[in-house]
Amino acid sequence: MATVSVLNTDGKEVEKLDLNDNIFGVEINETIVHKAVVTYLANNRQGTQSALTRSEVSGGGKKPWRQKGTGHARQGSTRSPQWTGGGVVFAPKPRDYSKKMNKREKQIALFSALTSKVNDGKLIVVDKFELETPKTSAFVKVLENLKANKALIVTNEKNDNLVLSARNIADVKTEAREAINVYDILKYDSLVMTVDAVKAIEEVYA
Repeated sequence: MATVSVLNTDGKEVEKLDLNDNIFGVEINETIVHKAVVTYLANNRQGTQSALTRSEVSGGGKKPWRQKGTGHARQGSTRSPQWTGGGVVFAPKPRDYSKKMNKREKQIALFSALTSKVNDGKLIVVDKFELETPKTSAFVKVLENLKANKALIVTNEKNDNLVLSARNIADVKTEAREAINVYDILKYDSLVMTVDAVKAIEEVYA
């Protein structure tokens, strides 16, 4: 069973926390993790891009010049793709890019991502974040104390003061525990979680 230090916002250890090996100590499945990342990115695509084909642009009903004898290449319509204002060849059309994963695959991918952070020593557990008012400079100091650069901050419940304090800091993102995803966990170098968030995840997937 893996054990991590629980730090306070000053970066000092206050206790030890045992992690559930069924969540934070699994065998990493890179194939499922890759599938989860691809699925996440695909599901974020709007798929609203659109352009007109030659059959949809206006005009071009008349042949621009006679077939032979002009010295020009033959042309049938000014709406052909090679003309300015013509249609687009294989024009993009609205489509659904979404992909699906079953529940078990999602769990395996999440557990693998969390385990990778534990194995790399990039999981930082904090006892709690107590910010009386939203203040970016104060939160920057907290991140320095925790030695967390390019960090994903995960709390058990949404913390408005924390969100407002962190939103203007480059390479820092805050998430409530139920909103975390494999892509964000892997994207950020450090994963900073409160004790409550860790215990809540262990309870949900126990």
